[in-house]
Amino acid sequence: MKISMIQLNSRPDRAYNLAEARRLMLKAVQKEKPDLIVLPEHFDWTGGTVAEKTAAADLVPGGRAHQMIQRFAAEHGVAIHAGSILESVPGHDRIFNTSVIFDANGSQIGTYRKVHLFDIIAPDGKRYAESETVAPGNQLLIYELRGFRIACCICYDLRFSRLFDRLAAEKADVFILPAAFTTQTGKFHWEVLCRARAIEFQAFMVACGQCGSYTTPAGEERHMFGNSMICDPWGQILVRAQDTPGVFSARIDPDRLRQVRSWIPMEAHRLDLDVFPVATAKAGPKRELLVATQDKS
Repeated sequence: MKISMIQLNSRPDRAYNLAEARRLMLKAVQKEKPDLIVLPEHFDWTGGTVAEKTAAADLVPGGRAHQMIQRFAAEHGVAIHAGSILESVPGHDRIFNTSVIFDANGSQIGTYRKVHLFDIIAPDGKRYAESETVAPGNQLLIYELRGFRIACCICYDLRFSRLFDRLAAEKADVFILPAAFTTQTGKFHWEVLCRARAIEFQAFMVACGQCGSYTTPAGEERHMFGNSMICDPWGQILVRAQDTPGVFSARIDPDRLRQVRSWIPMEAHRLDLDVFPVATAKAGPKRELLVATQDKS
């Protein structure tokens, strides 16, 4: 299966973002002829205030981003993993950060709402408080496409190995991770975590990120890491972007999954450690070491 990742530098301007996403998806279709296109997190809207994000959130299905992606998939006969959309749900105070997946006929396969929300204070003092705007999801999603079982996750989910363990237990072959990693965390953790998840759960990792920067309403510039990549289950990087928008493609092969899993049969060796008791022990106080000295008198 050939996968084309669309790396973007989105901004708080839906018309611009959708036009840019469509332009690069068209380039992918014309030059790469992929079976699956993957978009990054927040491809439809990045930045803005809490109020602006809430106002910008749209319906799934029915919203502008949803309709554009659905039409494109049907018109060009390509499946699309639509990174994540700001989803508005009537009756909810907060919005959702939602991946939407379409098959090559334009039919919606399913949705995944991000479960781990990015509430941190970065080393440089910048505060990220996703939960002020976004509510967490409560359901996981694996879908099947061209013989692969594809598992959904979004950005901050990457840090939580138990999520991937759960998805691997459901025999996931591919993890798709739309993201908007910060440059500050990305330069130390992005490649390490992407390759680690691929290696420890013997699956392909497709990590499609935002790049460039945007300015917050307070005038603070925030930089996104880009470096979208596809890793194989041995941890090898098949394709990697840098920090500019574009199309980045690679083929994934089920034979590679079978090969790696036969070399190291981790599925057969994996134990349910939740049933293991945990023993605790405490070291005793440090004893003074008495050193005998020779009497030379």
